[in-house]
Amino acid sequence: MPSSVADANERAIYSLICSEDGVRARDVARRLGIDRTTVNRYLYASPFVRDLCYRDDAYLWYGLIGQTVPHHGLGEFCGWYGTVGEFLAQDRDAWLAELKRGCARIGRNLNNARGLFHSFLDTHDTMASLFSDLRQLGSPDPTNWELCFELRIRRARHVRIYADVLLLVPPTPAAAAAAAATGAPGPAAPARPGYAFSLEFKMKDAIDQAEADQAAKYVPYLEVVLGPTYNVVAALVLTSARDLYTHARISRSTAEVSVASGDMLFNVLDEYLGFLS
Repeated sequence: MPSSVADANERAIYSLICSEDGVRARDVARRLGIDRTTVNRYLYASPFVRDLCYRDDAYLWYGLIGQTVPHHGLGEFCGWYGTVGEFLAQDRDAWLAELKRGCARIGRNLNNARGLFHSFLDTHDTMASLFSDLRQLGSPDPTNWELCFELRIRRARHVRIYADVLLLVPPTPAAAAAAAATGAPGPAAPARPGYAFSLEFKMKDAIDQAEADQAAKYVPYLEVVLGPTYNVVAALVLTSARDLYTHARISRSTAEVSVASGDMLFNVLDEYLGFLS
């Protein structure tokens, strides 16, 4: 797994474009302290800018997926996109129908010969159980967290990102973090970053190395797309397993990916959000 798919300049330029509602190249250069020639080179050669940004007739640059909360435009690349609250309020069959329509819209193959629709429902039920577990365990309220099913980012040949489920937990504002830590008003503590949990689902009960590698494959790309305020965490979810929570080494890397059964998936979130401590 590559440790980086974009250098610091490319990340900064892409992030600034995707955080603004239109910005000119000269303003990108001024605000980032990068010379204009270098900025122009990235604007027309960066894979992320070429695939996921555009320039209008007024020479303003825009991102197709905002680095905002919520992430405006992200739903255009998903079979189903909404908040956790919207997911939980939707009837299971209605959710599946909407997911199918969304998958057709984004070009996701819907061949059901190998039980694709059953796997969709298996993923649905696992996520619904996760949110039930989180409520019982006292996690932060997930109602407004963003939830994506069947994420497919592939507008051109440069950037490819696939995820069965992407769960976005927004950053905690500094003031809220301080209040939570002290129980009283006081100096603002550092904000908790946002977390993006990229979940690869398999209806299996044992770890396969290729599937562990697959779960982690798109983390470096998601890090660029979601920007510096989100940490991306990959996990392999084995829905036929029980009482499983571990980590698997990624091939040709010292990094690891979390592996959990559906009934233990809350542990992946707790490792970073710390609601059980």
